[in-house]
Amino acid sequence: MSQGGGTGGPRAALLVALNEEETALQESRRDDSGDSNSSARSQASTKSISGTIFEPYIENGRQYANADYYMPNDDAEETRLSVVHQSFLLLLQDQLTMARIPDDIKRVLDIGTGSGDWAIAMGERYPNAEIVATDISSYQQPPTVPPNVFFQIDDAREEWTYASPFDLIHIRCLNGAFSNWTHIYSEAFRHLRPGGIVEIVDMGLIKVVEPSRASYLSIYNGVLQSATEKAGIAVSFEHLRKSVVEASGLSVLKTTMLEFPLGNYPQDSRLKMVGRMALIAALEGLESTALRLLTKELLWEPDNVKELCSKVVQDITRPAARASVPCQFLVARKLLELE
Repeated sequence: MSQGGGTGGPRAALLVALNEEETALQESRRDDSGDSNSSARSQASTKSISGTIFEPYIENGRQYANADYYMPNDDAEETRLSVVHQSFLLLLQDQLTMARIPDDIKRVLDIGTGSGDWAIAMGERYPNAEIVATDISSYQQPPTVPPNVFFQIDDAREEWTYASPFDLIHIRCLNGAFSNWTHIYSEAFRHLRPGGIVEIVDMGLIKVVEPSRASYLSIYNGVLQSATEKAGIAVSFEHLRKSVVEASGLSVLKTTMLEFPLGNYPQDSRLKMVGRMALIAALEGLESTALRLLTKELLWEPDNVKELCSKVVQDITRPAARASVPCQFLVARKLLELE
């Protein structure tokens, strides 16, 4: 669920409908906030969207940010990411993190912000905080965003050059984005204030209750792992091991494993809604996650990738499949100098 987007057809239409509903909800929230200085907010929002515009890479009908990162950055992916964000809000019961956020938080960094939904929500909930949201590509942001949210083009694989430290660094759904997580954690440690928090959230591979009855899903997961390992970006929870994180100087406070159900099989009404939205994101993510990886690393033909993905859809949408995606949360802290 954490990667990919856009297989077209009815699912894509449903994604668009969900995105339009969420956009209307966000606009309603802004209208209800009583902000009378809308023109000033619009002007400030325009200034907050910064960065260099890069020429996109078009491959097999999808748009990518550069020549190597395997996830697309087109409209379909942006819409899918918005659905993923809403799924997280439902799963966490409207909380934006598992970390405890003080009301007087000052500076927040969102690495790999994607569509920017999380950063915008943080800006709305903490209007006195400065939210810096970075990504390697420029997604189309909403017409207005909170004036305390600043979008920047930046590559977290390079040296971080922020002038002031952060109270919170947020990294979500970037499994497979980095070959060197030690660098990411070291830079996060360097740019946190003493006592500051980093939260890393990542997804695993789709699973079902009876793997023997989902042979195409097994093939899909197997070739995906082979392709990412060949690319040097293995998709796993290895980077969330306590020893890996703490080697940078951070101190792990807690790790939590949750499950995203895929479908409406949960009895709980909230989890049923989570499952419906997560299933949409997962189905949309199959092809876009695999397309560049399998064609580039394993030399598959695009049509063969798409055929496999269509068969995986049948595997995970069977009523008895009870498919799900594991999701691990890790919260770590930069200790105070006296600790």
